[in-house]
Amino acid sequence: MINRLIIGSVLVFASALLYANAGARPTKKVLTTDVLVIGGGTSGVAAGIQSARMGARTMIVEETAWLGGMLSAAGVSATDGNHLLPSGIWGEFRSKIYQHYGGPQRVATGWVSNTHFEPHIADSIFKSMTRAEKNLEVLYGMRCNSVTKHRGAVAGAVFVQLSTGDTITIRAKQVIDATELGDVLAAAGIPFSLGMEASSVTGENVQVPASNNIIQDLTYVAILKDYGKDADCTIARPAGYDPLEFDGCCLDYYNDKTRIAPGVDCAKMMTYAKLPGQKYLINWPGFGNDIYLNLIGLSPSEREQELQKAKQQTLRFIYFIQHQLGYKHLGLAADEFPTADRLALIPYHRESRRVEGLVRFKIQHISDPFNNAHPLYRTGIAVGDYPIDHHHRKNPEAPQHLGFYPIPSFTVPLGALIPAGTVGLIVAEKSISVSNVVNGTTRLQPCVLLIGQAAGALAALAVQRKDLQAALVPVRSVQRALLNSGAYLMPYADVSPSNPHFMAIQRVGATGLLQGKGQPSAWANRTWFYPDSTMRTEQFLEAFPIEMLATRERKKNDAAANASLTIEQSIYWISLLRQQAARTTKSSMPLWDSTKLQQMAQANWQQWRLSDFNLQRAITRSELAVLLDALFDPFSTYAVNHYGVIQL
Repeated sequence: MINRLIIGSVLVFASALLYANAGARPTKKVLTTDVLVIGGGTSGVAAGIQSARMGARTMIVEETAWLGGMLSAAGVSATDGNHLLPSGIWGEFRSKIYQHYGGPQRVATGWVSNTHFEPHIADSIFKSMTRAEKNLEVLYGMRCNSVTKHRGAVAGAVFVQLSTGDTITIRAKQVIDATELGDVLAAAGIPFSLGMEASSVTGENVQVPASNNIIQDLTYVAILKDYGKDADCTIARPAGYDPLEFDGCCLDYYNDKTRIAPGVDCAKMMTYAKLPGQKYLINWPGFGNDIYLNLIGLSPSEREQELQKAKQQTLRFIYFIQHQLGYKHLGLAADEFPTADRLALIPYHRESRRVEGLVRFKIQHISDPFNNAHPLYRTGIAVGDYPIDHHHRKNPEAPQHLGFYPIPSFTVPLGALIPAGTVGLIVAEKSISVSNVVNGTTRLQPCVLLIGQAAGALAALAVQRKDLQAALVPVRSVQRALLNSGAYLMPYADVSPSNPHFMAIQRVGATGLLQGKGQPSAWANRTWFYPDSTMRTEQFLEAFPIEMLATRERKKNDAAANASLTIEQSIYWISLLRQQAARTTKSSMPLWDSTKLQQMAQANWQQWRLSDFNLQRAITRSELAVLLDALFDPFSTYAVNHYGVIQL
């Protein structure tokens, strides 16, 4: 049985009770599809849309009546990160938010994010996006009970329709686990990690002394609405209310100086995630409405019982805000969640099970991606730029030093989505194969949305294979599909999709022939490509992957190694790369010399949207990316495995 949290709306539960009282006989149905996405949350909705757009018959099965998970049903509608990385479906969703509210400035309403919106608007946008896909069907109010297998491969799942009690079996060629807590992979018997690993286990220099089963605090979000200065929306005093519980949530109520000092006053706390429509997202860490609950191993009924504690935590905090801080005119929004208590449909889970994947994405791969034995950046499929952010304040047994651990921006490797030794299942949401520490950044909404998009692309491509093995889908095939869908592979903040050379820079960047420079930067980390900069010949050659060492060694014969690389020299080195590729790969690349390549470059220079063809001038990094892409195409020439190692 899958320990799937029962979190549908009150209406769903009411109809289920009516069914039970009526004594009707439940029915059994069998459906088939190419791709089955279990969970219509942040990853699930993106996975379903991408899979359907690539021609696969796709079903999303969601337990609640909403789509979007964190971004909607959980109410976390102040997005974290990726403001300068409008990749793929994240960028598409954000554009629709802009269209709805009237532009970027209309959603910059709070200080925690650049993009704030009402949760029900996110749900409506996602439903509109799914309805537009002819290959996509969405089923609501269905809870997954078990996973089916055929010859050892995951082959579908069995669901119960909450409103009728009907049993529905869905058979699929590929299943995507997009549940909030990784329940499908657990039901399939796939190995996973849970909790924190010691630094000695991961090799991460983050001072976690011993492994444990501690996960991050969760939050039951509420949306408050301003009903006017004369309104009194104060809720009934919750049981066990004590204002000292929230001592230190803001400077206006800070008595116990042994607690960590708050960094904001009451007014700033309230505008942390102010939403359009005079609404306020209540998702306050520290001495707010975070709570430590580990629900992952519990049954659905046990989870629901434990979550009452989270709801009461939030209600006490709301009463504190209204009664103690004087915000009586702010009341629970009546036009957001279709729940009796007006709280979110589901809790905000920051952490879940983490599958044992083909690769494990760790801090080392983020902090120094270009000098790693496993250059996983070459396999990147989803970008993120948020710092390592762990919420552990409500659990004194947890290490407290992982909040906003500095890192550069990054790209998630494809192998983190693929369970090792399993056929038929792809993993998304927060259950991908990352270390516990790295989960603190890959868990944020835009990154999770992009992880889902990649899972959908991988599933659609796996369906096309006779063996149906996602692990055997070429990395470059998935990356190419994502690029064609407007997604980033590399997190370059200074090269947007509007740049005419975006695709070339992304492809060449993913090979490592031209490398970016990462920079930790508070809440929005960066990796810069510097498209308009020039470079020395030596810098270019130093970036050659070790697999191209024979060509790299030729730099010893280059007297101008420390001079600026020119267009002529660039074409010369590209001719040598072509020659080596012809010798070491299966490529049928013609052995054109540099003179032939110069002629081709000059003939196509303007068509490539470049200017000033002068062989003797210094070449810019953007121009070099275009030349490499057009005259050599290293992205297609050199396949890579899931570890990022070039396959010769």
